[in-house]
Amino acid sequence: MSKDPTTHEDAELKAISQGLHALHDAVLEEPVPERLVAPLRARHSRWRRAALAAVWIALGLGVGAAVGWELHAWRSVVLPQVEVPGFVKRAAVAHAVYSPEVRHPVEVGADQEQHLVAWLSKRLGTPLRAPHLEGVGYFLVGGRLLPGESGPVAHFMYQCKQGTRLTLYVRANQAGNNESAFRYIAEGNVKVFYWIDRKLGYALSSADITRDDLLKVANAAYQQLNP
Repeated sequence: MSKDPTTHEDAELKAISQGLHALHDAVLEEPVPERLVAPLRARHSRWRRAALAAVWIALGLGVGAAVGWELHAWRSVVLPQVEVPGFVKRAAVAHAVYSPEVRHPVEVGADQEQHLVAWLSKRLGTPLRAPHLEGVGYFLVGGRLLPGESGPVAHFMYQCKQGTRLTLYVRANQAGNNESAFRYIAEGNVKVFYWIDRKLGYALSSADITRDDLLKVANAAYQQLNP
């Protein structure tokens, strides 16, 4: 009686399978080589960082929108910059030059405020005011006359009890511009909030306080200068 060839072939395949398992099952228990794992780990890390970055960007856009809306509700809006007027950069330079002065920070001191304001008003050809900022912690030190792009400018200096200073730069001859919303720039470490009201341009500068604190002072000045 002959053997069934199918049964014989099945037995051979089973024997081959058992032999392969005997040879290679131990390999299956070995850890995956580091040279194979490292690229996968690096790829996963890059993907994870990209995912986290996307989350932070989304959160940042949401927070930025919320902050922008809150500032818009104030009237003192920090608007996107398009072109910074030349007088604003000059204001930042003037602050950096004069605010560190110990002996001669101003030409005319606060003890002669009435004379100071009258003198600067005459030179600029328009009535000026030196805002009183005691309510936000700053007192007038005095002021000086400076050369501007197309004429004289007024430069008022203020200081708090801790010695921190800020300056208000006032330029005339801004006719034809009714923009009164605040704008913000940073020139080096000098922060500046500026606005233009009819023919007067104002720039409030500081290198020693935060942007939020400077905005509070700018609001106080604006309320007096633009009632």
